Amino acid sequence: MIDRTKTFDNLDGTDLEILEMIEADFDVSLETVAQKLDLSKSAVHYRVKKLKENGIIRGVTADVDPLALGLEMVAITDVSVSHEEGYSEDIGKKLMTVSGVGEVYYTMGDIDFVAISRVQTRDQLNDLIERIVAIDGINETSSKFVMEEFHDNQNVSGNLTQVGRELILDS
Repeated sequence: MIDRTKTFDNLDGTDLEILEMIEADFDVSLETVAQKLDLSKSAVHYRVKKLKENGIIRGVTADVDPLALGLEMVAITDVSVSHEEGYSEDIGKKLMTVSGVGEVYYTMGDIDFVAISRVQTRDQLNDLIERIVAIDGINETSSKFVMEEFHDNQNVSGNLTQVGRELILDS
């Protein structure tokens, strides 16, 4: 299994403020961030570069509305698998290669994986499920279909508790 723990060496309150501003508006200019934080543009540039190099910022992307592209069908698929050495990483990677699957979670409990998929048609969804079931090691699937979505933009840094912020800033 991949070790996904991050170290927060040299991360400070200003870095967290920069993260919050970038998450709120990925297109925010360095100049705007610098003005709001009373820093030079080069200082902001250096900090953003450091956050990228440390893997804290994985990339800057556009927030594309899937409904505007006709991707209206969302399925949440529970996946049960055979438990063999290395199965979690192997099957997780294979699930992510299925066209239409956007997120995969390895879970503990009655279900081994949860796959979130988004497609345009029932035929695409049927094909997607067939490709999931065909993956070696997958024993069973059970899908739920989303009728309506309730969510806002993901805000990772805004989800930090005060204790979490302090833990990052104290390291």
